Amino acid sequence: MQSATTLAEPRPTVADFHRVNRGGGLFSESISQWLGAVFALVAQRLGLRPTALTIANLVLGLATSVTVVALAGRVAAGDVPAWAVGLLALVGWQVAYSLDCADGQLARVTGQGSPAGARVDVLADVAAQIALVAALAATAVAQKPSTPSWLVAVFAGTWMVNLVTSVMQAGPNAASMVTSTSLPVRLVKLVRDYGAVIFAAGLVLAFAPALILWVMVAFTIVNGGFLLASIAFSARASLR
Repeated sequence: MQSATTLAEPRPTVADFHRVNRGGGLFSESISQWLGAVFALVAQRLGLRPTALTIANLVLGLATSVTVVALAGRVAAGDVPAWAVGLLALVGWQVAYSLDCADGQLARVTGQGSPAGARVDVLADVAAQIALVAALAATAVAQKPSTPSWLVAVFAGTWMVNLVTSVMQAGPNAASMVTSTSLPVRLVKLVRDYGAVIFAAGLVLAFAPALILWVMVAFTIVNGGFLLASIAFSARASLR
């Protein structure tokens, strides 16, 4: 005979949500994923579905990047303070990324994951990152009108390497070129940690927007080099 009084199931905590995070790098796991866990907890209390967080990430990411693009010329002319735009970008992009971390955590803890939701998540990430790349490129061109068009194109193309490899890592054939999880290795990997990258981009926008061109050059080299190394790694494995 069942008791008239039943104990309610314990509600998940922030730690429960963070425990199911999918990584992303030292910065992302230490900051973005924890903030995402807080968002996931709030969403769970409000009865929101993971896709609501995905859409919030998309809207905030697009709004932040569009604002940076719209003000790029005025910042270069000195009409708008760079620190204000940089702070907006830093906070906006970080919160948007934390919402992106949160939707997966919410789906896994509450069992609300679905193939459709996963597709929306990836497509929203693509749209948000296209807008972010446009914001950085617009700032570089505004600061230095002679910025080569081919550099902008190559930067935009290689930027997506992170997203593509992240999606591939979630599949059954995932593999890593560097499996070590030691602190020195993880520090080196910060250069490809999305949370750390957008944090650094926001700081440069705020304090040295004229250097955005060189940020583009640096990440073109890093992401292009990683792409070539990944092709070589995968080709070698397939030939064994």
